Amino acid sequence: MQPIMNTYGRLPVTFSKGAGVYVTDDNGKSYLDALSGIAVCGLGHGHPAVTRAIREQADNLVHTSNLYGIGQQQSLAEKLTAISGMDNVFFGNSGAEANEAAIKIARKYGNDQGITLPTILVMDGAFHGRTLATLTATANPAAHAGFTPLVNGFERVPYNDLKAAQDAVKNNSNIIAILIEPVQGEGGVTAATEDYMNGLRELCDQKDLLLMLDEIQTGNGRTGEYFAFQHFNWTPDVLTTAKGLGNGVPIGACLAKGKAANVLQPGNHGSTYGGNPLVCAAANAVIDTITNEKLCTRVTELGERIVNAIDKELKDTGFITEYRGKGLMIGVVLNTTDNAASIMKSSLDAGLLLNVTAGNVVRLLPPFVLTNDEADLIAAKVCEQIKLYFAQKK
Repeated sequence: MQPIMNTYGRLPVTFSKGAGVYVTDDNGKSYLDALSGIAVCGLGHGHPAVTRAIREQADNLVHTSNLYGIGQQQSLAEKLTAISGMDNVFFGNSGAEANEAAIKIARKYGNDQGITLPTILVMDGAFHGRTLATLTATANPAAHAGFTPLVNGFERVPYNDLKAAQDAVKNNSNIIAILIEPVQGEGGVTAATEDYMNGLRELCDQKDLLLMLDEIQTGNGRTGEYFAFQHFNWTPDVLTTAKGLGNGVPIGACLAKGKAANVLQPGNHGSTYGGNPLVCAAANAVIDTITNEKLCTRVTELGERIVNAIDKELKDTGFITEYRGKGLMIGVVLNTTDNAASIMKSSLDAGLLLNVTAGNVVRLLPPFVLTNDEADLIAAKVCEQIKLYFAQKK
């Protein structure tokens, strides 16, 4: 029996080194990384500013616990609230933990109003994590299998359907919050429309609900703004992020504003490791690099470049039905009803890391530090693999 639990369908490769947008396996083969550890390493591998921050902090102090003040955490909280316009932040170790904090804020917000079954409205196609609460909020029956009974207090409606959300709120007075991804990553890289997001903000304002945005994947520059909600002209009540915040160091954050900001009090929530000096030092370096080097603008440019190059090569083939996403969160939807997961293995063989989600969506999440030539190479390799996939289907 293998000593690691069999919870992942791993591809047959082990990486031992990374530099910039490339990783190298233990046999010395190099791969162009168009996945960034699933939207984590936005600054690529071995970024000097992040590496330096980790080394310097490790030389001084790694952990003390949240029983005491943490200077790096205070600095990170100030940067995140300044960038987002939110009021305060709770730090955990992952996206799932950040979403758990958001769910607890919503539950307590409802209980404080005397609602005995506070209910959160969630969406078809959603992915929010694999803890029991976040798994319940997630809309994947396969992920639910074997883990019932799930947590009560959630109601689900279709994504990008404002009327469905309005009707649910009208018919269920227990709904106290709406939890939504601005772009559904695992759900096929589907972006919410501007009218839909604006409508949800208006609905929450009218009904005194919390609008809670899961920006675990979309945050930290991935969509061309620091946070995806900044494509709109408002702020959420609760905002969660993780993945790209630490560039590979495990950290998650739940930010709150206004009526949500003071819901949690001492004893209501906590984390032993959350926001320790080491991870916050890394995250501070990430934010400084993204903002100082204006990488959000570069993300938009690179995303357009990659999509345009793929479209130019494949537009007359009938292989592609649409392109989804924002910035460097790209979904290439294949014209097939079959599961196209085999593209992950063939791309690996060709020295390219990518992902296939929702069965037929090639998902690209490359680092923000790509050169134009590297972006063009990703596009060329993706086109090559899509052509190979459809040739093998004949």
